[in-house]
Amino acid sequence: MRTIWIFGNKRHFRYKKIRVKRKAGSKTEYLKYKEQARTLVKERLEYYNKFYGFVYNKIAIRNQRSRWGSCSKKGNLNFNYKLALLPQKMSDYVIVHELCHLGEFNHSIKFWDLVRKTAPDYKKIRKEIKSINQPK
Repeated sequence: MRTIWIFGNKRHFRYKKIRVKRKAGSKTEYLKYKEQARTLVKERLEYYNKFYGFVYNKIAIRNQRSRWGSCSKKGNLNFNYKLALLPQKMSDYVIVHELCHLGEFNHSIKFWDLVRKTAPDYKKIRKEIKSINQPK
């Protein structure tokens, strides 16, 4: 819907915004893959943390709409259950990315140098993940 107001010679438009909600995965799908994702994340964190030696707190598997993973200042690592559905190199990248935030809580050059230690082709993988879009 478009509304037009005319003030002098200027036209002002007001557009009705339409929001499309991204849906998280269904509860059935989430429950089906949650433990598989938890096992994957724990195994891969243990493997990659041998190279880094970071200390992390809790690991959570969530049904998120728009994130593959996140890291909190408290050292909690959160991952989307859909990691279990990605090819291993992509899920490994997400896991390494969040693990490296324990060393550098930003996306500085130092952070990317940490990621590069175990994922030297991270730029290519990052593009591939973005091309398949965020979890929906």
